[in-house]
Amino acid sequence: MKVLRLRHQFKTLRATRRAPSSSRCDGASDTPRKCPEEGTTEAVFGGLVNGGSTKEEEFEHDIPEDLGPLQFVKLRKHHSLVDNAWFCDHITVQGPVAFEEAAFPCYCWVQAGSVLCLPEGTACLAGNNALDVFQKHREQELKERRQIYCWATWKEGLPLTMAAGCEDDLPANMRFHEEKRLDFEWTLKAGALGMVLKRVYTLLRSWNRVEDFDHIFWGQKSILAEKVHQRWQDDELFGYQFLNGANPMLLRRCTSLPSRLVLPSGMEELQAQLEKELQNSSLFEADFILLDGIPANVIQGEKQYLAAPLVMLKMDTSGKLLPMVIQIQPPSPSSPTPPLFLPSDPPLAWLLAKSWVRNSDFQLHQLQYHLLNTHMLAEVIAVATMRCLPGLHPVFKLLIPHIRYTIEINTRARTQLISDGGVFDKAVSTGGGGHVHLLHRALAQLTYCSLCPPNNLADRGLLGTPGALYAHDALQLWEITARYVEGIIHLFYHGDDVVRGDPELQAWCREITEVGLCQAQDRGFPISFQSQNQLCHFLTMCVFTCTAQHGAINQGQLDWYAWVPNAPCTMRMPPPTTKEDVTMATVMGSLPDVRQACLQMVISWHLGRRQPDMVPLGHHREKYFSDPKAKSVLNQFQTDLENLEREITARNEQLDLPYEYLKPSHIENSITI
Repeated sequence: MKVLRLRHQFKTLRATRRAPSSSRCDGASDTPRKCPEEGTTEAVFGGLVNGGSTKEEEFEHDIPEDLGPLQFVKLRKHHSLVDNAWFCDHITVQGPVAFEEAAFPCYCWVQAGSVLCLPEGTACLAGNNALDVFQKHREQELKERRQIYCWATWKEGLPLTMAAGCEDDLPANMRFHEEKRLDFEWTLKAGALGMVLKRVYTLLRSWNRVEDFDHIFWGQKSILAEKVHQRWQDDELFGYQFLNGANPMLLRRCTSLPSRLVLPSGMEELQAQLEKELQNSSLFEADFILLDGIPANVIQGEKQYLAAPLVMLKMDTSGKLLPMVIQIQPPSPSSPTPPLFLPSDPPLAWLLAKSWVRNSDFQLHQLQYHLLNTHMLAEVIAVATMRCLPGLHPVFKLLIPHIRYTIEINTRARTQLISDGGVFDKAVSTGGGGHVHLLHRALAQLTYCSLCPPNNLADRGLLGTPGALYAHDALQLWEITARYVEGIIHLFYHGDDVVRGDPELQAWCREITEVGLCQAQDRGFPISFQSQNQLCHFLTMCVFTCTAQHGAINQGQLDWYAWVPNAPCTMRMPPPTTKEDVTMATVMGSLPDVRQACLQMVISWHLGRRQPDMVPLGHHREKYFSDPKAKSVLNQFQTDLENLEREITARNEQLDLPYEYLKPSHIENSITI
């Protein structure tokens, strides 16, 4: 990667760069804010930057005349023997008056022979004068972007994606930088090697008890993963995961007993217990009915199995969430009263019932709450932003740090993870096409309100629930993010009429709802913005989804999935219909085999580990806003996050299982993995 930072004084141009190729960069600046037709002046300066070094260097160039107020800087890279592209951060111009400085953000690649026209970085809305020089620049920029950032259909009826067959087809500005690319590809190779070593290690060892998973439980793992390994069979840890585990999105407080919960005769005591907890508002449910009827995978000729469990849980006076009963499959004509599994059942029968729940949770977590509700939604936001909002638009400047690397990581997922013959097909029970069926069902449940924690948590009855650490931290982060968004938006939209009258903003809104999300207005997504509040709420959802929500859903994979029996990626035998016949052979025959388990561990490490070039929430280095007021809003955002960080740190010191996924320093500023 070549990084170019330019600082230009009226007498001197200074550049700092890291560029291992011989290149020539020219810049040009228009003078007062007039249209070219009315006669602007242009000063041309240039300098030779010699290659052969990767360190940062500076060079100077004298500009004898006063350029006046600057509108644009044009940056051009000449052809050379080796046409390596440069990555330009920004250009700053220091005027003759003290503290007079103009900033020109770039943050994109400069290709040989191309000319980048960089407007001064003050954010502004579209003007009404078609001859305005900035308006022409905005229109030309969007025209070019719409030719580069095109929509495509991955699977009919699902959210649209960026048109790219593989990562090499993506625009350079959406690609991983070199450090990220090398790390991503190296960890895949290291994981593949580790998988081979583990399989060889197990060849001469037994594989007929749950404890035999210890044979592959070595290598990269976290402190929490080790605790899960030790305590995964405990009912308390089983219940805890619905509140604060890898998937805290399914649990809801009961307002009535579920209709699918058919209690056979002889279970009057359980009926009374359930009704008592219901009256005390301490009864909860996790219903996986979305999986009912989804076709299961066939892996290497061996049929896999899926279930659609229902779990009823109670919260005791100490705040522990404990399972009361598990129904593995819903009632059907062939089984109008499916068996119910209880904590008092034979230990292996109860363990297997919980394993079926954990397998089902794995499927919904990865496909509904992770892939669809964060990755695919973020890609729609990213592509719509690049197609509809020019670089001068304040909403573009607000969002662009939060879509870094998202399009490439999603493109890689479509070619490696959920593709034909990908990881899901090789090891996951919803692979082989079931994952697409499940995504279609999940999309029908993807409402606008479900993406906003205040609405979602209220709808699930979890506001104020003791021990619900995800819920507490998510609400805090939503409020902090909302204040940040409001601070930026109110600088540029001084009334609801300004919001309604912004054609670029309205086009962006329609592009997301009607195009990218395939007519999602019937699920509450807006097709226009009518007020500041409506705009701020939507943007808060966008930023929260691309940062905090993905952090909460993604980071737990290494902790909760590394010990495979706690969250099996597939089940190899059908669900039990009786309790007495469940043996250790039944349990081991149901859980993933060695190859599937090794693959699950590799992917959990690859996706759940902290990224080496991770940018924490709110601490992006790019300075898209040049307005001091906007910078002040960002500084306050960072201060609010630091205060929350201290609060979470102090709380976690008192906990046996610290909840750190929504600690601001652990949240990445965009979806990059």
